[in-house]
Amino acid sequence: MVLEKLVLEKSTARFFAEHKSEAGHSQRSLRGGAVAISARVINALIQIGSVLFLARLLSPEDYGLVAMVAAITGFAPLVVCLGTRDAVAQWPRITEKDVSAVFWITMAVGCALAAIGVGCAPLIARLYHEPRLVPITIALSLTFVVSALACQHSALLRRSMEFRKLSIIEITANLLSAGGAIGLALFGFHYWALVLRPFAMQSFTALGVWLECRWVPSRPALTPASKEMLKFGLNSTGFTATDFTSRSCDRVLIGYRSGARSLGFYQNAMFVYDSLTDILVLSTFGVAVPAFSKVRDDPPELRRLWRKALSTMAFFAMPAFGVLAVTATDLIPFLLGKKWASAGVLLSILAIRGIPQSVERTLGWLHVTAGRTDRWMRWGIFGMCAHLIALFIGLPFGPRGVVIAYVILMFLLFVPAVSYAGKPLGIGAGDVIKAVWRQMAGSLIAVAAGFLLRWTIFAGASVIAMSAGLGTAYLAIYCAVVVGVFRLQMPLGVVLLLVRDFLPPRLARAGGYETVSVMAGALCSHD
Repeated sequence: MVLEKLVLEKSTARFFAEHKSEAGHSQRSLRGGAVAISARVINALIQIGSVLFLARLLSPEDYGLVAMVAAITGFAPLVVCLGTRDAVAQWPRITEKDVSAVFWITMAVGCALAAIGVGCAPLIARLYHEPRLVPITIALSLTFVVSALACQHSALLRRSMEFRKLSIIEITANLLSAGGAIGLALFGFHYWALVLRPFAMQSFTALGVWLECRWVPSRPALTPASKEMLKFGLNSTGFTATDFTSRSCDRVLIGYRSGARSLGFYQNAMFVYDSLTDILVLSTFGVAVPAFSKVRDDPPELRRLWRKALSTMAFFAMPAFGVLAVTATDLIPFLLGKKWASAGVLLSILAIRGIPQSVERTLGWLHVTAGRTDRWMRWGIFGMCAHLIALFIGLPFGPRGVVIAYVILMFLLFVPAVSYAGKPLGIGAGDVIKAVWRQMAGSLIAVAAGFLLRWTIFAGASVIAMSAGLGTAYLAIYCAVVVGVFRLQMPLGVVLLLVRDFLPPRLARAGGYETVSVMAGALCSHD
């Protein structure tokens, strides 16, 4: 028994080691980012595959019913950890007592939110005049508890930069929950397939992180460090809550004004858009924060890593949204069925918003690294007010008016958002513009050319031929402008560095390692 305890303590000691930069930190962070993004791509493919099944088995009304509840209760899993997950991941020094304290606090919050959700179920049903929402709300409320269970263990895995293990857990949980949802839909359970999936996803994730991180919390006792982490996390949670409010009020008002069917179209368009954002941008947060935090005491190195990360992310994220903008109108009805044509139009407009938002969503990198989550919360309040104004301007024109208003707003906000976040670290608006202007200009030029080709050369072509042709033409124009005209080559060098690191041993021995290293070094020298 004593031996087992000693082995367990040794295996968990790495989670509580001092948080500092080590040799090869930059490259390790780069590999971690590649692993995280690759996992998000796989998860997205699983999501897309499940949506292709579920959208044909379920109706827009089914999606609308679940969205009505999620628009109100969906914030709880986002705030249940009170932001302590980020604090644990980047805090310089932590002890087991510190993490135990925040674990029990988040568990208490999760249970309390679950109880509130159950109690509010009749009120939500009365708001929409829809009695079916009572059991839906009760079921969704249970996810708050299992979400709290996974919070600190996943944070410890992030702290030790074990992104590969986290990725395997997330992919497995996603695959199992998607399979369960499809099974329920096939057996005629309708919207229950959508209701039970998030609970299954969170449950499998919690099981996985507990098996991988064998740390067991001790009895609760507040420590000075845990109090500081809670203060830090509450500000982060403040941003999360305001950001969720700005992103969910549209669903509440569209559902209230237009009913479940219209909300179903809007919800599925937003689902695809948010999934792409999650893959390309939000997946980098868990890597960027621990990586930047390790060099926080070296401002020039921090700014160098930030510029490289932002420029590389924008280089690949912006054209992904651009391709979606020119193909979504035809591709979505083809994949999901003609009944989803309205969702395709909405997604096409939303995708243009993704070009600047891929930059705006990185504001958390800087706020958390600087330890200024109070500024993050203040920006969240400002952003929420701005989104509500845009919502009320666009709402009289229906869902299409709302997404157009959101596109305009994001082009106005993305530079101020990131420059405000970077101010404590010496990063300003000029630095943001310098890092991304070429990628943005190339993306917008390619979008304009793509729509022109869609209405001329590809008019009347089959959906597959049109999508493949537009995607190829878009990427060719984008690369010609950004790489050929604007001479931005550094992101390609970053990719080659990753290729070098993942080269098979046989190829490395044959000289491929040295060849790729030379090419990567030459490209990275051009910024």
